[in-house]
Amino acid sequence: MSSVKKQLFEQLANIAQAISSPQRLELLDYLAQAERSVEELSQLTGLSLANTSRHLQVLKQNALVEVRKDGNKRLYLLAGNDVVNLITSLRKTAETHLAQVEFLLDSYLTQKDKLDPISADQLMEMSQNGEVIVVDVRPEKEYRQGHIPHAINIPPEDLDRRLNELDNSKTIVAYCRGPYCLFSYDAVEALQKKGVTAHRLVDGFPEWKAAGRPTTEKSQS
Repeated sequence: MSSVKKQLFEQLANIAQAISSPQRLELLDYLAQAERSVEELSQLTGLSLANTSRHLQVLKQNALVEVRKDGNKRLYLLAGNDVVNLITSLRKTAETHLAQVEFLLDSYLTQKDKLDPISADQLMEMSQNGEVIVVDVRPEKEYRQGHIPHAINIPPEDLDRRLNELDNSKTIVAYCRGPYCLFSYDAVEALQKKGVTAHRLVDGFPEWKAAGRPTTEKSQS
């Protein structure tokens, strides 16, 4: 039995080693939003094509990502919502125990997070009562591949122009890629400066989906 236990721990260590790279964590973060090609991921991360491919192979070998063929293209996607939960647990552990993470959050996000963030449960209740407009401030490609039902997409480059289109008589809740994504902070800050009641969703779309909450998924056409 001890031999089996050691083998199991070895497999767990393989997963830990696979996510021990900041570059691979960044790749997983982008793949949590939408499936993407090596070329797209290379452009987003600033890694070379060769390095991007090598990192993706490590993730694939450890069953954290999968590959789907679309014509001549190979698209990478997360192996499941449990991968998002794994990264979320890693993030929360780091926030709790690592002083440097706490320092970075205090330096860059704490001031911004005085913008009255709300929980997913609160947003669900507000949506059911028709009290809220939900705004997805991720890039359009990510929105198309999945979003919170009835959310309006206002990509980052359109924030300044399109925030004026929103019905200011309702509460507005903005969400983004995750808790460290600044697009939602910027949207809420801009709305509040206009006197609009606006909040940021504490987490992003990947966490919402991984929790089994309702989503509108992309069409396959």
